[in-house]
Amino acid sequence: MREVVIPEGKSLWPDIVAGLCVAGLLLPEAVAYAGLAHLPIGHALTAVVLGLALYALFGGSRFAIVAPTSSTAVLAAAAALSMTGAYSLANAAAYTQAVMALVLLSGLLLMLLAAARQGQLSSYISRPVLKGFAFALALSIVVKQLPDALGLELPAAIHSDPPHLLYFALTQLQVWHLPSVLLALAAGGLMAWLRRWPRVPASLLVMLLSIALTLVPGWPALAVQQVGAVAAPTFAMGLPQLPLSDWLRAGELAFGLVMLVFAESWGSMRTQAMLHGDTLDANRELLVLGACNVAAGLLQGMVVGAGFSATSANAAAGAVSRKAGAIALLAVLLAVLLALPALQLLPRPVLAVAVISALWHALSVRPLIAVWRMQRDRWLLVTAVLAVLLLGVLDGMLAAIGLSVLGALHRFSQPVVHELGELGDSRNYVDVQVQQGAHAQAGLLILRPEEPLFFGSAERVMGEVLRLAHGRAGLHTVVLSLEESADLDSTAVDCLMELRHSLQAAGKTLLLARVKTTVRELLSRVDPQGLGHDAQLFWSVADAVAVATCGQAPATGEAGNNLQLA
Repeated sequence: MREVVIPEGKSLWPDIVAGLCVAGLLLPEAVAYAGLAHLPIGHALTAVVLGLALYALFGGSRFAIVAPTSSTAVLAAAAALSMTGAYSLANAAAYTQAVMALVLLSGLLLMLLAAARQGQLSSYISRPVLKGFAFALALSIVVKQLPDALGLELPAAIHSDPPHLLYFALTQLQVWHLPSVLLALAAGGLMAWLRRWPRVPASLLVMLLSIALTLVPGWPALAVQQVGAVAAPTFAMGLPQLPLSDWLRAGELAFGLVMLVFAESWGSMRTQAMLHGDTLDANRELLVLGACNVAAGLLQGMVVGAGFSATSANAAAGAVSRKAGAIALLAVLLAVLLALPALQLLPRPVLAVAVISALWHALSVRPLIAVWRMQRDRWLLVTAVLAVLLLGVLDGMLAAIGLSVLGALHRFSQPVVHELGELGDSRNYVDVQVQQGAHAQAGLLILRPEEPLFFGSAERVMGEVLRLAHGRAGLHTVVLSLEESADLDSTAVDCLMELRHSLQAAGKTLLLARVKTTVRELLSRVDPQGLGHDAQLFWSVADAVAVATCGQAPATGEAGNNLQLA
């Protein structure tokens, strides 16, 4: 990672300032996200302490802040509630055990993936899907804060999904609690005004002011709901107590959490690394995030990740190293020791506004509009948003992952095969349809699949090659360029062998060009007398054309030069 030069004698000050700012953000977020997860605040504070401590010791990003996030809190709650049996909010003990099992299993899966060098895990969720999911999740969470912000009592018959909640809140104007509404508006306005100064912990200051306001005589008469008793974190070591069948179910559900934790965290880390010229090892980050969640699961904490709001706030406040996280850790510990009892006085409308404020960046439609204007992946974006709003967070997340995979499979299974021709006498072979001056040679058909060959595309590519070959009069040789295929699976190898036999039966020859070393070794082992024979494999298209037209391969040096041309 790039070293940052700080004037001597002042090396710690920027991290102190940033750490205090981050602590001012994490404390209200911990209170808010514990509510989203339907857990006591102590579980969120435990996760904050463990995430900050372990990442400060072992993490690679100098800006990442590992703590509970809104998305993982909501997803963990949805996953736990989806488990059959006694895991409901009415049975708080069993529900908490289910959440802890999900946290622990998520951490173990992250560590196993790191050991398997699967740092590219986040790429399984496409960015349009992730943007749509993040927007819909933020919208869903904000809607769920409306009852607290408006002082509404929800009837038992009201569904908790966002459309029903929003409809109920907007059609019950007559029962809005005016003191709660005014307090929420004042808190929101003050937070928005304070955000003009990035180093000011706006949410924390507003929460402290609202707590002080509850001490004013006459406050109880306003009947504004408050958070209530807050238990301190216990850091009690222990394995969650679940039957084996429920452990297996939790393992299935933990997959969605793993994808979300790393996709969200890696996105935040990588963004700051690119902005500041740093380098990160994805597998190392995967391992450290896994360790943080294993510790949280064993010590009664929530799921943790490097959320966008805390990580970007750390960078904006001027952090220069992971010491900022350590400073934030010390500040959080002091707050837990000295000020935790005061949290019980916090008005719930202010807490709801703090949640909305923390998610305000995710409610921006600019990323969605940018994707829409590209005229690419529009259906992925819209479907991801609708999946979360209509199916819920858990099913919406799984649908988002499925959409990403289906999108990739759809693209790769609809391959484009271009015909190549020589550009003048340059020995460069380019697409004859788009490049003027490129011409095909009589008796030759040179084709290049524009996507890698694998089980989802190989049969379609071979079918297209045969169709083009049968439609070309006087054809004696087909040259297939494999420059897009770094490796082949067994389906692709079978299809290539079938293509060779089909062309051979029609009196035509198949030559493979731009064959990479891995593919060359595979074909030599599988079909040494056919596709794997040296006479069939070429480093460049020009080499293959020379053999097809003259029956001779170019000299060694010439062939080496053609590696960069074809």
